[in-house]
Amino acid sequence: MKVLVIHGPNLNLLGSREPETYGSATLDDINRMLREEASRLGIELSTVQSNSEGALVEAIQAASGWADVIIINPAAYTHTSVALRDAISAVGIPTIEVHLSNIHAREEFRHKSHIAPVAIGQIAGFGADSYRLALIAAKNVTRA
Repeated sequence: MKVLVIHGPNLNLLGSREPETYGSATLDDINRMLREEASRLGIELSTVQSNSEGALVEAIQAASGWADVIIINPAAYTHTSVALRDAISAVGIPTIEVHLSNIHAREEFRHKSHIAPVAIGQIAGFGADSYRLALIAAKNVTRA
């Protein structure tokens, strides 16, 4: 099984960016935890981070024919990007939306996700463990 994890804009600043909201784990910490969990689950893992919407669309498109599942934290693009939504829909790869914070308990503008309608599920509010839970869910999805 192969999983692509996509980290959206500003996630490269984790650890120093608003730790009261996003926690103290860095992106490297999260990727390390994901590699360990993927190894334990027998998953081949690839990760990518970009602040550029176009680069994220290209990563989604490039996953076609390779990835069995995409895990994406679209960050701020969650609420604005029809392009990411359309790319996910176009490739047809089961996709799990992830957020470190509970977007539904935050500012009103964060309550709307353009990604959720084309994702198989959303995991939010568990900090770095949101990614771990998504990886476990990805493994379970492929068993169905």
